[in-house]
Formats: sequence, C-alpha cells, structure tokens
Amino acid sequence: MSGTPGADVVAELLGTWRRAFDGHRVADIVSLFGEDALFQGIGPDLRTGPEEIAEYYAVVPEGTTAEVEVLGGIRLGEGTVGGFADVTFTARTGETHPVRLSIVAERAGDGWLIRQYHAATRR
Repeated sequence: MSGTPGADVVAELLGTWRRAFDGHRVADIVSLFGEDALFQGIGPDLRTGPEEIAEYYAVVPEGTTAEVEVLGGIRLGEGTVGGFADVTFTARTGETHPVRLSIVAERAGDGWLIRQYHAATRR
C-alpha cells in the first residue's frame, strides 16, 4: 500500500500532525480535524469535534514527541482517503508507547481534514 496516492496524502497529513504534536501546538493539531470528526485516542473515551479533541491533546505532557511510519493508504472515493501508520510516542522521560493509528481523511478546499481517527496500543 505504501507509495499509493492515498498513502502520500496520509503521509503529508500525519507529517503536519506530528510537527504540531511535537510542538505541543494543540490549536494546530485540532485544525487538522473536521468539525464533526470522530476521534478515539488511547483510552476508552470516544470524542467528536474540535473541543473534545482539544481536551484530549491539552493534557499530553509537553516534551512528548511522536515518530510516524505510514504503513499505507488507499483512495476510498473521490476526495476521501484512508490509511494506517505506526506511531511511537516518546515521553520526556524516554518511556515509549507504540500505537497503531488508522485515519480517514476528506479533501477540504486545497487541503485535507481528518474525519476519523483511531489509535490502538501495539505490541
């Protein structure tokens, strides 16, 4: 799947997400999501929309970084892509948390917005 047009979109979008995440720029992260985005990070809470997504990222300790490896992506339809990535979060202490991420993104003007985001712990 890697190298497909969908994977390229996923890589670009998650690259922007990673830079905002590493900088603890919550507003920039939230701007990458659609107004009615479905979101499940690590933990049991299901979230929808910018306010709830901002609450999630606001409590991530500053200094936490993310390393992203896009596994692939596909075009799901006109203006819609889906993809998978492995993300390794590293706390300031050096502790790591490996995650498998899936996203669905939709074209919005000249860019893309995440419409669905799901993270699960990977071993």
